[in-house]
Amino acid sequence: MELPAVNEKIRHGTPAFYVNKKLFARLKEDGENLVLYTENRTFWMKRNPIIYFITPHYENYKYMLVSLKLVDPQELKDLLTEAWKYRAPKTLTKQTK
Repeated sequence: MELPAVNEKIRHGTPAFYVNKKLFARLKEDGENLVLYTENRTFWMKRNPIIYFITPHYENYKYMLVSLKLVDPQELKDLLTEAWKYRAPKTLTKQTK
């Protein structure tokens, strides 16, 4: 999967992915969950709270945790693309449609 203008860095000792210096996804320290930016966290958590959830740390942020063992690979790809679109500059998202 390729998304334009993505930079990978290490954050909290794990790979993290940025667009325009904005974090949109990061592997959690446990290696089993992904921290993912979303504007639709409530929807996903209601849809399947085993796969999509938060810890108290994320209550005030627009991030959710995604279980990498349980999430459907295509759904994860779609969620990563959506997270990238939320964080990327509008000029960049218009170019990639």
